[in-house]
Amino acid sequence: MTSAERLNTALHHREPDRVPLDLGGVVTGITLKAHRALCSFLGTPCGDILIDRVQYLVQPNEDILEHFAIDTRYVYDPVPKEAWSTDQEGSLWEDCWGVQRRFTGCYFDMVAHPLAHITSSEELKHYQPPSPSLPEDLRTQVAARKKEGKAVIVNCIGSCFEFSWYLRGFAQFMTDLALQPGLACAIMDIVLDFELQQFELLLREVGDLVDVVLVGDDLATQRGPLLSPEMYRKYVKPRQKRLYEAIKKHTRALLFYHSCGAVTPFLEDLVEIGVDILNPVQVSASGMNPAWLKKHFGDVLSFWGGIDTQWTLPYGTPDAVREEVRRRIDELAPGGGYVLCAVHNIQPDVPPENIVAMYEEAIRYGSQRG
Repeated sequence: MTSAERLNTALHHREPDRVPLDLGGVVTGITLKAHRALCSFLGTPCGDILIDRVQYLVQPNEDILEHFAIDTRYVYDPVPKEAWSTDQEGSLWEDCWGVQRRFTGCYFDMVAHPLAHITSSEELKHYQPPSPSLPEDLRTQVAARKKEGKAVIVNCIGSCFEFSWYLRGFAQFMTDLALQPGLACAIMDIVLDFELQQFELLLREVGDLVDVVLVGDDLATQRGPLLSPEMYRKYVKPRQKRLYEAIKKHTRALLFYHSCGAVTPFLEDLVEIGVDILNPVQVSASGMNPAWLKKHFGDVLSFWGGIDTQWTLPYGTPDAVREEVRRRIDELAPGGGYVLCAVHNIQPDVPPENIVAMYEEAIRYGSQRG
């Protein structure tokens, strides 16, 4: 099987020759420090192509992707070297939305929000969101990856709820949902309008070529929902539905939904509005037992992720990582519907030995299901 055939077989709930593997996306990627350590461990040049300045993610070295038989390839719009090469702890940066961030040494954390001080929807007319754009030669890049037989994804994620609180500030936006829902919804509509334009632009260009489209809104903490299911259904779900329906008009690609945390109260809703894939399957969160998820949602959702980044990958031994890989494959791979990678991005404190153990065991044990 080619990588594209393997991934699509699994995502259509059939068992491929082995469990598909992923590395490199905006929520399935690897941080600069972890990548440098892995390259040094494997004796491979790094390259340091930054693809997400907020999370300090880099494009994985192609030799590493081939070494681990990674099935996915992402098409990026890299961050210019001159924009980040002088970043140091304490550096400030304002992104294209007007969100101000401070560099911690590993990430850029939000410190100021452009809509923090507004008091009414009327004031939103003065806010100018960015214009949608695409990477240069996008179709050429995607077509080249398709020709290689890889499963292709554009590193662009669609959000309605989460990006909205970036603009307002988390505490204030959540307060707005309770006390000023009209204002909260007006902010979400600004983000939604941008996303509708962005994905129409993107999918008119490559909708016939991509295998998966990324969307996501974090809806939960580790212990439970960020907002009640009722509030979600009233304010957030209709906007997500509108975006997902628009995406599916332009492509047959499957819809990959990212939310950290304890998201089981929302899964039926997400399936209803067109979600095909759940990521990152945060197995350490309340109610996110993989075997339970497979039993109750395995016929309508594929699961993408699942290898714990809170304990096993950073602090476990390589043998513990291998054992978790085997357990996760046993729980999620039967009948297809599983793509293996870390729960969210591989963080700076993950030893390279554990990354190697994860992918090598996934290849060895995952092939036994073929």
